Amino acid sequence: MARGGTPPASSSGPEPLPRRALRKLLLVLGSVLMSLYASYCLAGAARVLTRDPAPIPLAQGEETAGTPRDPLLQAQPGGEGNKRLPQAVIIGVKKGGTRALLEFLRVHPDVRAAGAEPHFFDRNYGRGLAWYRELMPRTLDGQITMEKTPSYFVTKEAPARISSMSKDTKLIVVVRDPVTRAISDYTQTLSKKPDIPSFESLTFKNRTTGLIDTSWSAIQIGIYAKHLENWLLYFPLGQILFVSGERLISDPAGELGRVQDFLGLKRIITDKHFYFNKTKGFPCLKKAEGSSKPHCLGKTKGRTHPDIDQKVIQRLREFYRPFNMKFYQMTGHDFGWD
Repeated sequence: MARGGTPPASSSGPEPLPRRALRKLLLVLGSVLMSLYASYCLAGAARVLTRDPAPIPLAQGEETAGTPRDPLLQAQPGGEGNKRLPQAVIIGVKKGGTRALLEFLRVHPDVRAAGAEPHFFDRNYGRGLAWYRELMPRTLDGQITMEKTPSYFVTKEAPARISSMSKDTKLIVVVRDPVTRAISDYTQTLSKKPDIPSFESLTFKNRTTGLIDTSWSAIQIGIYAKHLENWLLYFPLGQILFVSGERLISDPAGELGRVQDFLGLKRIITDKHFYFNKTKGFPCLKKAEGSSKPHCLGKTKGRTHPDIDQKVIQRLREFYRPFNMKFYQMTGHDFGWD
């Protein structure tokens, strides 16, 4: 120390106040940022862990009845009413009268149905239930959402997939004399492809022996008992209603009464809603949904069938008879096709 002077400042003394404050501020800021980053990571992990698996595409196999379902898929609010997955599905059969049935059901104020055939459970399953629900109309409480895709009945994977959506889904099958149905199926194809072989040549693997070609879809669809066995693995018989395609023409109000009862609806559609078009040979609605005018199904209904060799028709009746008998036993109903 210099004589009579002031002691010199120590180099290890306290730092200036501004530098200490800055260091504290940086430490606090760093802690906040780390907390935010940790929260973001945890939220992302939770989203991944709770996400439901998507429906399995056709090529990868079928979904089992125990697959978890997202309850949010059951209804999507917004606008007038909600979009819901269907509580009832018309699953078949092609050329059985499914379109007529759905058109008649649309008259009921408590029924709302998708427009075009969704083909979700056979062709579009990989798109997921949210996509499927978007195709549905909005419904109010107490109304039923429906759709129809006749090819479901003969699609092997369809029963498990519909059961996976909801085990409580009500199923409707419109059936018709399988011989008449096959001819109608062929007639529709012929109208689009005039150059296809004759009905007779497509029916047989070997006409000389009378061996029926069951690989032809027009024939295969009509083996109702075989297809029904697959559905009964996933749904009880009481959850499936079988509508007679013949009675749907001869007594539409009677068949619609059975359908309304099955769906738990008040019997609103009655005889007063129908009149018979003698030219077409089909019943028509006196007043269609959203219209004050009478409504008959399109020009494709009531097509004239080609003349088929009666021996071929007889052979087909013999072929279908045992399958029809088994179908009558399975359903507890004689449709009188023989």
